[in-house]
Amino acid sequence: MQVFLHTIFSRKYNYKKEEIMYLNYVVDIPKIKGKITFRNKGKARYVYYECDRIYDPSKQYTTVKRVTIGKISDDDETKMRPNENFRKYFPEVDVPESLADSERSSCLKAGTYMVINQVVKNTGLNQKLEDVFGAKAAGMILDFAAYSIITESNAAQYYPDYAFNHPLFTEDMKIYSDSTLSEFFRSINENQRQGFLDKWNEERNHRERIYVSYDSTNKNCEAGNISMVEYGAAKVDAGLPIFNYAAGYDLNNSEPLMYEKYPGSINDVSQVQFMIEKVKGYGYRNIGFILDRGYFSKENLRYMDNNGFSFIIMVKGCKEFIRDLIRKHKGSFESDWGHQISEFGVYGKTVQTFVYAADTKKRYVHVYYNAAKAAGERSRLEENIREMQNYLARFQDTEHEFGPMFHKYFHMHYNKETGHFVYGEPNLLVIREELDLCGYFAIISSEKMEAKEAIGLYKNRDASEKVFRADKSYLGNNCLRVASEESASTKIFIGFIALIIRCKIYQALKNKAKELVKKPNYLTVPAAIRELEKIEMNRQLDKVYRLDHAVTNTQKVILDAFDIDAAHVTYKANCISEVLKGRG
Repeated sequence: MQVFLHTIFSRKYNYKKEEIMYLNYVVDIPKIKGKITFRNKGKARYVYYECDRIYDPSKQYTTVKRVTIGKISDDDETKMRPNENFRKYFPEVDVPESLADSERSSCLKAGTYMVINQVVKNTGLNQKLEDVFGAKAAGMILDFAAYSIITESNAAQYYPDYAFNHPLFTEDMKIYSDSTLSEFFRSINENQRQGFLDKWNEERNHRERIYVSYDSTNKNCEAGNISMVEYGAAKVDAGLPIFNYAAGYDLNNSEPLMYEKYPGSINDVSQVQFMIEKVKGYGYRNIGFILDRGYFSKENLRYMDNNGFSFIIMVKGCKEFIRDLIRKHKGSFESDWGHQISEFGVYGKTVQTFVYAADTKKRYVHVYYNAAKAAGERSRLEENIREMQNYLARFQDTEHEFGPMFHKYFHMHYNKETGHFVYGEPNLLVIREELDLCGYFAIISSEKMEAKEAIGLYKNRDASEKVFRADKSYLGNNCLRVASEESASTKIFIGFIALIIRCKIYQALKNKAKELVKKPNYLTVPAAIRELEKIEMNRQLDKVYRLDHAVTNTQKVILDAFDIDAAHVTYKANCISEVLKGRG
């Protein structure tokens, strides 16, 4: 009896915080005795469904797992707006597939759509997606990708607002309801996603020498039903579970080749070897990898050697063998104009040497010095030491423990009788060595090349870093807003499609800027989208959409980056008008 009572009173109710989409229609609140509960949050009242009970015999209590399935309607308390979980647990309830044409605005923002449509056709994305997923799904994928690019968001609940005033890629520009979109996210399977990646990579010239920049990031997700979401080593720790996301970027053709997702507890260094196997699976052989400092390890270098891949990799300055190498060659090149690399404002020198014990081959280590970087690093180091000194002074004559950084830069003195901290004596030798190494960094290459070539290739990976900034900042993909494994995987995939398109837009605008004597401030992706969104089509009494005004000079410059002129804008506007003629 005592155990029974303990089980009842120790039952844990697991209310998961989920960022999910609420659908644009109402249903009756399910009447299932003991399974439906309600909870108020602010002004809203949410409906929860008990989806599972798990008894832990060792702790002798039952965990009751509940998920939100909707929020109660403001107009009728017997009804609710459902979400993705409702569709998962109550699939038998009928839902509307699409919205009425009256749901479409009388003013359509058409400019960015025209550019994205041009990029999609030039890359063959539309045909590849249609071959793998079918016409309906391909249209929905492109629409959600375009929505992410234009609105810088991946929150599916706001997608209908986007569809309301934009042309669409779906057949007849049909506006599908958010419930259909939710169902679509769950319907795409891994075979289809992998099928697209196979198609995306199979038509390339696998004999061509290309450099692949590989980088990873992590993203937050609070939904409880996604197995890859775990607590791990987040780059920016928000105290939330994460999953890892990585992409391989072809520097030659300025586009992403592949992506992968893996659990949040797996670190970057160990994952890179699995990525190399995947690259081999796509048939690439004559490639070199350009990797950030986080991937440096002797195991990874050996692995790339064994697979016949070359590499260029940044090395952390804290590596002792790099410090020794810098000390050895310090003063031999920093003031020698013959070692100056003007494009990057550095001086560089190449040394051939072994980089770790038991290494079987010598590597090419390129050591660099940047005077501006040295000044900045010295200033930050000096400021940090001053702040640590002030911090130490606050805890004099108190019992206090200090972190490892304090012990690195200070000799800590304590009162032997009381154990209280007395004072911190600066470790002059360590501080002097740190100051002496400011402004130096190193790149290792497996192939023979000059310091100038090595840093030029490495700096090209800035494009891939912009890819990750774009993915998290400009596509809204810093956090998933789904409640199921299938929806999460599909959203990540569509994010990759959006990334391909945005990279092409970025590169086209960048190339256009190079043609101009003075780079205008509207040739960035966000600024260009703002300008293109001003190209509007209005619906008049005859139900026909027409361009509202001529293309401006600024818009002409942006459109020219994609080989689109004013006449083509008029032509595309007429095509959109024909599709929507008489509707709405």
